[in-house]
Amino acid sequence: MKNLLRSAALCLCVFCLSLCALAQSSTRPRVLVLTDIEADPDDAQSMVRFLAYANEFDIEGLIATTSTHQRIRVVPESLHQLVDAYGQVQPNLARHADGFPTAKALKGMIKQGLPRYGMEGVGEGQDSEGSDWIIRVLEKLDARPVYVAVWGGVNCLAQALWKIQHTKSKAQARTLYQKLRVYTISDQDDAGPWIRKTFPDVFYIVSPGSYRHATWVGITGFIPEAQQEVNSNAWLEEHIQQGHGPLGAAYPDVAYGMEGDTPSFLGLIPNGLNDPEHPNYGGWGGRYELYTPAYEAPATAPQPGRTQGGAMVTGPEAGPETRPIWTNADDTYTPLRSSPWGRPVVADTITYTSPQVTLWRWLEDFQHDFAARMDWMVMDYAEANHPPVPRLTHPDVLQVKSGEIFSLNATGTTDPDGDGLSYYWFQYPEVGTYKGLVSLAPFSPNLANLHTVVAPEVTSKQTLHFILKVTDKGTPALTRYKRVIVEVSPR
Repeated sequence: MKNLLRSAALCLCVFCLSLCALAQSSTRPRVLVLTDIEADPDDAQSMVRFLAYANEFDIEGLIATTSTHQRIRVVPESLHQLVDAYGQVQPNLARHADGFPTAKALKGMIKQGLPRYGMEGVGEGQDSEGSDWIIRVLEKLDARPVYVAVWGGVNCLAQALWKIQHTKSKAQARTLYQKLRVYTISDQDDAGPWIRKTFPDVFYIVSPGSYRHATWVGITGFIPEAQQEVNSNAWLEEHIQQGHGPLGAAYPDVAYGMEGDTPSFLGLIPNGLNDPEHPNYGGWGGRYELYTPAYEAPATAPQPGRTQGGAMVTGPEAGPETRPIWTNADDTYTPLRSSPWGRPVVADTITYTSPQVTLWRWLEDFQHDFAARMDWMVMDYAEANHPPVPRLTHPDVLQVKSGEIFSLNATGTTDPDGDGLSYYWFQYPEVGTYKGLVSLAPFSPNLANLHTVVAPEVTSKQTLHFILKVTDKGTPALTRYKRVIVEVSPR
């Protein structure tokens, strides 16, 4: 009997350990992509970039959907074509980094939603292989969040949520809802507003209303002329489309705007800056704050800022937001420009403020990073550039008191290719609760790996965010970051 009990206990222990191992099998984010591919060439452009970073994600599904721009068809065959092209360069990508999935594995994750628009495809009898697949992904014994990047309409996800609501207990459904992290490129069908109203606990990033005022537009528009070279047609031809293998050749020319869907996953790339669980921290995909935006009726001229005016979709669910969502936030930013002598970078003469600034301020960094990934598709390791590896000599959260001196120290930072490195520390005031500016004396503009800082005077506990930007001198120059959060208490 004792042996039987021991065996049962051992089996239970092994089972529990297996579940834990399954749940913690990877630190990579779990990602589902919903795309109205072929509605606009930018979906194919974004998919080329997404596949170039396939090793950074646990890709859980690639689902072809409809949208307001493509209402009665879905095109999964285009996803298969792009994944086939990826399969031809995957062996070379694997020379540069671990974790690139095979094309066969990715092709097994290509699914499709119904060829119906918005809420016409939600309800009894509206299941599809895409909506069923989403439920299957959410039901996996994996505690990690599921990030859903929506490039078109969202009715496939809406149907999955509808079915969960009607077939699960409230407790079971809540567990599945809490796994979701949804980022939609504006509202491209009327199912998005329905989800936000019907499932108020679902984590949702969106810029509702007019595309013109959306944060994601910062990847392709409202960009200062000095920043535009890295998404020009000539740059795309040289660094992406030509001489970079079959996946680069599959990157289509720009029709309406370059890669409008890419911001939905840029913030998931592990670069030391991005923090997917904190959209308000800012990163390559932009910065977002949690609030209920003011509403302007569609007939009203849309206004920039914290409104959702000029709705792009109509229907019974369109109208004012009924709860807080993660949406547009402003950054105030003065770009840096290269200097041919003395300090290698100096501040420009113009300062910009807008939601789009939160994204395009990183444009050169993430475009160079994309170009390097495309090089990986055709170059040996020794020929290509790889990002630096920043390190801190102290924790990334510091606790200090007003007037106390503390250090920001990146000594020990390395580069895998042996390239020279440039350092730039800066405060990100929009992110911390302390909104004043803190001097990083004695260096200006902070071109060093080590800085001594005096904590500001505060009357209540405040936070400051400092960002280290490390850029190598390879080609293309690549950047990685470290974020240091300083908690300042009164003395």
